[in-house]
Amino acid sequence: MSGDAASGAAPGDAPDRILDQAEIDSLLGHPGAPGGGPELSGMQRIINSGLVSYERLPMLEVVFDRLVRIMSTSLRNFTSDNVEVGIDSIASLRFGDYLNSVPLPAMLAVFKAEQWDNYGLMVIDSALIYSIVDVLLGGRRGTAAMRIEGRPYTSIERKLVERLVQLVLQDLSASFEPLSPVSFRFERLEVNPRFAAISRLSTATVLVRLRIDMEDRGGRVDLLLPYATLEPVRELLLQQFMGERFGRDSIWETHLAEELMSTDVELDVVLDEQVMPLSEVMRLEVGSRIMLTVVPGAAVQVRCGSARLFEGRIGHRKNRVAVRLETSLGTSLEPSAVAAPPALTFQPDEP
Repeated sequence: MSGDAASGAAPGDAPDRILDQAEIDSLLGHPGAPGGGPELSGMQRIINSGLVSYERLPMLEVVFDRLVRIMSTSLRNFTSDNVEVGIDSIASLRFGDYLNSVPLPAMLAVFKAEQWDNYGLMVIDSALIYSIVDVLLGGRRGTAAMRIEGRPYTSIERKLVERLVQLVLQDLSASFEPLSPVSFRFERLEVNPRFAAISRLSTATVLVRLRIDMEDRGGRVDLLLPYATLEPVRELLLQQFMGERFGRDSIWETHLAEELMSTDVELDVVLDEQVMPLSEVMRLEVGSRIMLTVVPGAAVQVRCGSARLFEGRIGHRKNRVAVRLETSLGTSLEPSAVAAPPALTFQPDEP
């Protein structure tokens, strides 16, 4: 068609250039484009630029490093075998893209972060499932786990994998403990990715791939945490790592506590409060009298700004008007404190 158009065109007219399939694939960032590498290009790069990179949350990588150390010990006790746990990769991607790439057969465990009121997903591949079943049921060491494809998982296999999931969730809770206390509760176990949807397909998530090796056996565990799940602790994940205390500065905390204890605050003793029309307020002038409804010996309030601190009674002490405190924040003081209370004294402007 381009040749016919070129032959029938006027000598001064330039024919329209038609892109071939390779150029179209390169423009759209198609993974099957010839000569294409792992680096994305074209519109695919623009689409993925909307995702938030996990590298903007420095503490998140520290939490997962802590998870690897804890899991190495707990899985050794769980399997009575030499277990090595490592992080293959940490990446950001959309939830729908990950569900479409889950290698089946696999088990998908849905769990909930109780304090954060949101969900996460854990995926155990078939290699790790059969390895765990073989190890826990007394399989001989030094032999690869037998895989039987094309059949559903038995109830025994599901129970053993559920124990593994709960163990990993406990370790994940312990990993977040220095940062923010959270409990990850196991919800259900699925084998179909469509039934394990915990958020919208376009939701940005953090994917952590863990590799578990048990001598010549092992497999992979994927942890998928939507950014909506991490939102309650986003401010904590943004801080820089400073030792196992996760950025806390004891020197600054001590200095702040000392300064707070020596800070002066202004207390107001409220004798009475009245509501007056604006017209009466406008008629007030020097010499006008406002009658107080409080009777002698009635309780008065001691406030700091708008916060109620104490209730007490007006009296005199050393030729000064004083307030004897009787209650504090709605709780009665001890009798000994009432007998000899600390006095808040002030000097009236007029006698």
